[in-house]
Amino acid sequence: MGHGGGGQLSAELVQHLFAPAFGGELLAELGDSATFTLGGARLAFSTDSYVVRPLFFPGGSIGDLAVNGTVNDLAMMGARPAYLSCGFILEEGIELATVGRVAEALGAAARAADVVVATGDTKVVESGHGDGIFINTAGVGLIPDGIDIRPRRAAPGDVVIVSGPIGEHGVAVMSVREGLEFGVEIESDTVSLASLVQAMLAVCPDLHVLRDPTRGGLATSLNEIASAAGVGVTLQEQALPVPDAVANACAFLGLDPLYVANEGKLVAFVPPGRADAVLAAMRAHPQGGGAVVIGSCTAEHPGMVVARTGLGGTRVVDVPLGEQLPRIC
Repeated sequence: MGHGGGGQLSAELVQHLFAPAFGGELLAELGDSATFTLGGARLAFSTDSYVVRPLFFPGGSIGDLAVNGTVNDLAMMGARPAYLSCGFILEEGIELATVGRVAEALGAAARAADVVVATGDTKVVESGHGDGIFINTAGVGLIPDGIDIRPRRAAPGDVVIVSGPIGEHGVAVMSVREGLEFGVEIESDTVSLASLVQAMLAVCPDLHVLRDPTRGGLATSLNEIASAAGVGVTLQEQALPVPDAVANACAFLGLDPLYVANEGKLVAFVPPGRADAVLAAMRAHPQGGGAVVIGSCTAEHPGMVVARTGLGGTRVVDVPLGEQLPRIC
């Protein structure tokens, strides 16, 4: 299970098994999406599989995730998502009414994200050989001229901004799965971020890095960027936007919100001269109203993420071995 958690084991599996087997320069970038030129157009292309349990949770379902997750991977490269494929793997015995609810949610999410589900596939496996419904979606989007967003562009001096509260999705799924109550319902933040990214690009076409911190949470995403660019990241721990309900739930469960998955947030590395304009544009958008500066990029401690605590000390924010919360997307 750890190999699917987005942490060190996942990275080792990809880097030492899949990447050598598949080869190629495009795959070597290991970004949220592959980017390439085809017929004179610069495209982003991504695929993802969704195995969340349970299928429905506060704020969303596996159908919403299947659209928003892939759309957001495209958006993190600056692309305008356009078309999706959709593959359903159904377990024998799943009620058609349940499949219908998931399909309706998927279609509604696609319309909200302004993308077209253009092709698909359906397979059925024997009872006991699946878990109700698994979904795979792949997507393609067009990258406007002059946009170059990738992890290796992170540079010392960059301002690090997160678009809103973290940890909501993972805690929402876990609360339903384990039958836990925290006095207030915590809802998943699953949503398309494509229009937010376009609003950011409108004021700063030279965004350096975007990443949606899903599996492994914000900590893993920041470590991946620091490693790819050979830079350090310094966080201000008190600036991290952790809702009280999420903080309380994580304390109860023994979790760190920095490692809990999100499905509707992004982290941006922005040139220092454009940070104020980008932050204002984010806060003016429905998906970025809670945007805050959480740190900066530095030439010190390359490849590492360090958090400055409220007491004036520092701690290393490392990559988890596996995942605190499995099966959350």
